[in-house]
Amino acid sequence: MTIAPIPSSAPTSPSRYSASLPNAMPDNPNSRLLLFAFRRMGAHGLNDAHAAHALFQAFGQDFRRPLLFLRTMMADLAHSAACPITIAPCCCMRMTASEATILKIIERVETAPDRARLLLGDLIGLRRPDGVLASITAVAQAFADAGRPLTP
Repeated sequence: MTIAPIPSSAPTSPSRYSASLPNAMPDNPNSRLLLFAFRRMGAHGLNDAHAAHALFQAFGQDFRRPLLFLRTMMADLAHSAACPITIAPCCCMRMTASEATILKIIERVETAPDRARLLLGDLIGLRRPDGVLASITAVAQAFADAGRPLTP
């Protein structure tokens, strides 16, 4: 009598979602925090309690400045974008191309502002995204000033 292994329930081919989530999560825990809050606010609104609580836990008393600038960035992105910005659910361990681009912009906004400006213009479909770039810069500076830099 031979014993055959039980067939695995894991898919053998790539998931149908793999094309929409091409990027792995960032290694930087500060970028993961930003991504979580970005996803929560994008899906549930700027006043999402889970996003505010996550920032409160991470920053302590100094959570208001990063939260305010993140809300401003989200409002600017939503108001200015001429094309959709896709976001994944909060629990997803992969990123959409839009999310990865946002993180690249935030990482480069202080060291390579021209590249960040071009990436942002491509993402939101505007030729002059300077207002949105200013709010993204404010988010990056707020995180860095609080001791949680978003650069790798």
